[in-house]
Amino acid sequence: MKFQFKIQPLQTEAVESVVRVFAGQPNIGVSKYRRDIGSEKKLTEDERLSRRGYFALSYSALSDEEKRAVEEEYESAYCNENVQLSGEELLKNIYVVQTANNIKYSTDLAAGLGAVSIDVEIETGTDKTYVYIKTMFELHKAYRWSKFIVVVPSIAIREGVKKSFEMLEDHFMQIYGLKARHFIYNSSNLHQLDEFSQNSGINVMIINTQAFNTTMNEDKNVEGRSSNKAARIIYTKRDEFGSRRPIDVIKANRPIIILDEPQKMGGTATQTALKKNFNPLFSLNYSATHKTSHNLVYVLDALDAFKKKPVKKIEVKGFELKNLGGTNRYRYLAAVIDRKKPPRARLEKYEHVTE
Repeated sequence: MKFQFKIQPLQTEAVESVVRVFAGQPNIGVSKYRRDIGSEKKLTEDERLSRRGYFALSYSALSDEEKRAVEEEYESAYCNENVQLSGEELLKNIYVVQTANNIKYSTDLAAGLGAVSIDVEIETGTDKTYVYIKTMFELHKAYRWSKFIVVVPSIAIREGVKKSFEMLEDHFMQIYGLKARHFIYNSSNLHQLDEFSQNSGINVMIINTQAFNTTMNEDKNVEGRSSNKAARIIYTKRDEFGSRRPIDVIKANRPIIILDEPQKMGGTATQTALKKNFNPLFSLNYSATHKTSHNLVYVLDALDAFKKKPVKKIEVKGFELKNLGGTNRYRYLAAVIDRKKPPRARLEKYEHVTE
């Protein structure tokens, strides 16, 4: 059985809001670079040629020029082109998007990951995963950016994201005529990082914070220490990976970082690791409840989600929702003042009185 997905206008608005932040960015195609292939000293000749897709007999039949072409192709990789816009130009674009979406203006580019950190506030149940996958396709279409890393706070969410990619594969193929190659980072399958680098199409790595969130003291990231083994691997040179560090292969791609539920990943260790080691081009933050604010470009809150139909039902405990507009009266939890027993909170109450 295959699911049929209907494109919701609200989802399209969220996608377009992000794409318009980079209006003026030139589409110059993929950026090619010579990748680090690692050490091949411990490989036999057959193993070395096998990595290039050749057997000794077929390779020996090539001319010297053809052999050079094989080596050049094998060492080639593709990364995201740098953001060409200045901070002032990005802020001007953000201002335009915020004006269109009736959002409070950003006075500057908030500190975050890469050139800019963009917040998309989207209510649970409106399929934010669909939104950011579609955003990848649109960013690729508009600017040819193709390397993405989806960062999630748990293994459970990671598996859910992977399932969404699988379910949506045919849907986006029908729309864009191409597929997003996706995989879950696994320290036991490091060869996938080379494939991530070498492929010029849309490539997505899904990773949970436990896979890289460990001590940032690189001198301590060595074999034999008692820190998280899986997280340590990404920062250490691996014999089975050509004496390379996986993180160096990842960062060479200048990936766009997408944080799913960033409020659960705001710790110093996680943010430092992403900023220092992943070399992000920029970051996109998707959540219904942002804890740290960056440059907000789109909001789909619970009331909008109900009024505009992507969410079927809202239940509010404590009072009855009437007139759907939410303009006649409301109560709002403004702040939690004291979490001790008994807890204290500050409530706002509004009631419209007609004469």
